[in-house]
Amino acid sequence: MTLPQLLERIHRQLLPELQLRSLDPHDPVRVLNLPEPWRILGCGNYAAVLHHPGHPELVVKVYAPGRPGLAEEAEVYRRIGEHPAYSRCWHVGESFLVLRRLHGITLYDCVRQGVLIPAQAITDIDHALAYASARGLHGHDVHGRNVMLHNGRGLIVDISDFLNPEPCTAWRDLRLAYVLLYRPLIAPLRLRAPARLLNGVRRGYRLYRRLRGRRAEH
Repeated sequence: MTLPQLLERIHRQLLPELQLRSLDPHDPVRVLNLPEPWRILGCGNYAAVLHHPGHPELVVKVYAPGRPGLAEEAEVYRRIGEHPAYSRCWHVGESFLVLRRLHGITLYDCVRQGVLIPAQAITDIDHALAYASARGLHGHDVHGRNVMLHNGRGLIVDISDFLNPEPCTAWRDLRLAYVLLYRPLIAPLRLRAPARLLNGVRRGYRLYRRLRGRRAEH
């Protein structure tokens, strides 16, 4: 299936029947209605990522009504261009982007399922962020749910905040946890961390970042 065929399906079927709801910009959007045979790949705080089985290598990222950021994300992809650690944007619509599909498992799910995260994946992310920085972008909000592992290599899934110039230590903190905690303790035993524990850590870390940001302002 070609890109024009996908766009025709988006405008004829997906957008007229799709219902997205976003009540809080800090919580994932909810998909209330999705026409067949479309499927949900994931939901972020502003948008849902969907795919059609007839187009296995493409995804459609649809922004929820009233949520900003589409134009900024399109600009990020324009600057990124072609890089193995990032997706690529093939089309920009009024409320959606068509992106190359990235395959893999998030680092969050690697820890949850006991999948080994090799050092090469961490190095790949370091290099990808340096590449983005050289193009005037900022590695903002790069965390365990936004980074994937595929065939031993690291991928960055969500770059929608890469125009944000505010300092962000999410990747630095995750990398430090990988070196100090994951490699010496979790990886050798292939321990599995339950989702409840990981979500608690995630919420605690978000609170820690907010408090640290407030202290930096004073």
